[in-house]
Amino acid sequence: MEVDRELSELLEALWTLEEQGRALPQDVRQIAHTEVTDRLLERAVSEGLIAWQPSGHLRLTPKGHSVAMPIIRRHRLAERLMCDILGVDVDETEAAACEFEHFIAEGITRAICTLLGHPRVCPHGRPIPEGACCRQAEEQVSALIVSCDRLALGETARVAYVNTRSHPRLLKLSALGILPGVSIKLLQKWPSIVLQCEETEIALDEETAREIYVWRSGGEEQGRDELLI
Repeated sequence: MEVDRELSELLEALWTLEEQGRALPQDVRQIAHTEVTDRLLERAVSEGLIAWQPSGHLRLTPKGHSVAMPIIRRHRLAERLMCDILGVDVDETEAAACEFEHFIAEGITRAICTLLGHPRVCPHGRPIPEGACCRQAEEQVSALIVSCDRLALGETARVAYVNTRSHPRLLKLSALGILPGVSIKLLQKWPSIVLQCEETEIALDEETAREIYVWRSGGEEQGRDELLI
């Protein structure tokens, strides 16, 4: 089901608030990138996209959830694309991603997701809804960004991002110097994965290594060139 921009912005705001808990109308009005009028809310209710709770909160209906999911997916993949491929600061991605989500086609969304290695979270740490390409692990577009466990022994790369939902693990890796832009080299794969990060050798378990995504040598420039052509 296709919806107009006002409804899509409303559904997107409600999705985001539901991730944090329950949403009151004033909360939706505060974060939505459109004017949330009573008339707009009534239209969303009449179309079966949202529903009122007895507590006065709003919630997405199953229909509203299915309509909002691809919108959220496009938005968060756009943020990931801008940060990881185009080098845009994370604080500057929101407005651009909000525009991007309204015109990107499904085929392009799938190609971007595959290009980025099917990321699970956006730069703000929010989950990216899974697409069919993620479930099928499509590789029609060569991934320029890979998890560091896929590097060859002795191969060097540059950290693109850490794709984890564990905040303590993210803090630990940051403290070890695993930060975007830092150069690493894979020294060992067994019994643990050992990386050289600047002048330090770091031993990691396989699960953690799979959450560190890197640009292969030359991949960063190639990726930006391909997307800017």
